[in-house]
Amino acid sequence: MFRDQPSRPDASACNRRSFLGGVGTVALAGALGTHHSPARAQTDYPNRPIKLVVGFSAGGSTDIIARTAAAKLSEILGQQIYIENRPGASNNLATAAVARAPKDGYTLMIGSLSNAINESLFTDLTFNFAKDFAPVAPLAVTDNVLVVHPSLDVKSVSDLIALAKSRPGEILYGTSGKGTAPHLAAELFNLHAGTKLAPVHYRGGAEPIRDVLSGEIKVMFSTFPPVLGFIADGKLRGIATTGPIRAEALPNLPTVAESGLPGFDMRLWFGLVVPAGTPQDIIDRLAKATRAATESADLKAGLARQGYSALSGTPDDFGALINAEIAKWAKVVPAIGSLSN
Repeated sequence: MFRDQPSRPDASACNRRSFLGGVGTVALAGALGTHHSPARAQTDYPNRPIKLVVGFSAGGSTDIIARTAAAKLSEILGQQIYIENRPGASNNLATAAVARAPKDGYTLMIGSLSNAINESLFTDLTFNFAKDFAPVAPLAVTDNVLVVHPSLDVKSVSDLIALAKSRPGEILYGTSGKGTAPHLAAELFNLHAGTKLAPVHYRGGAEPIRDVLSGEIKVMFSTFPPVLGFIADGKLRGIATTGPIRAEALPNLPTVAESGLPGFDMRLWFGLVVPAGTPQDIIDRLAKATRAATESADLKAGLARQGYSALSGTPDDFGALINAEIAKWAKVVPAIGSLSN
């Protein structure tokens, strides 16, 4: 089972139950297989640098997770792990490329919530995430935070709802791409609140943060790392977080659910995947190293400083989570008609 690794032990049980309650002993685990066709064992793996592909631009949440984890994994595996950013098409460009990569363990990818969403959102994908990738291990989990530019006369969720209803379609929010977590969070907000916040899509996470800082757009759901400093400095105003309980990184902010939209719950997860057919001994080596990394004190502390909790588990655990999330959003996406905007 997963071991969710928040920075404060007294919150771990609550966080673990909240995020993994929908996974449990998911019968879907077999759909995203962890068994692969026989291949020649590579007992000397890894014997050269490893590429870790990130489907978003540098500076965004997925990139931060990748670079934080890669440093520790390089230390454990004894090989350089370098990051290749391939942003575009809501992570689909990178995912398609990695699906075609050699099945030798030298091309890894950060799998995330966006991959689960995309399976239902897009009808023209050249890959099937559940079939074309093998799970290695989870890395981290976090909430989003709803932020607004200080010039917007909004200090609470109820303020934003009232303003958005008075100006339907006029209040712009930024996303890191169609179907990404910030997009999904905002559209879930629209669904729950009956509002019509309008999306402005970018090719990564850094660009919308730049524009909400300048006031060009006024609203964004963001992961914690890129915005915590700006919230502390008063350059952005934090309104609420998206998880089931208050976030350790922003304990003074209420959740969206407790701010008048009960049932609103969305957390972001990240982990390592490889092309399906990668030899099992390589997957096992990577999984063992990743688990050692996520259970190490320095990686847990590094993630916690940026608003993440380390998430530790086996390939089967991660496969169950991925399949549960694909099934979950397959039911949610059709209910959010504007998600295709």
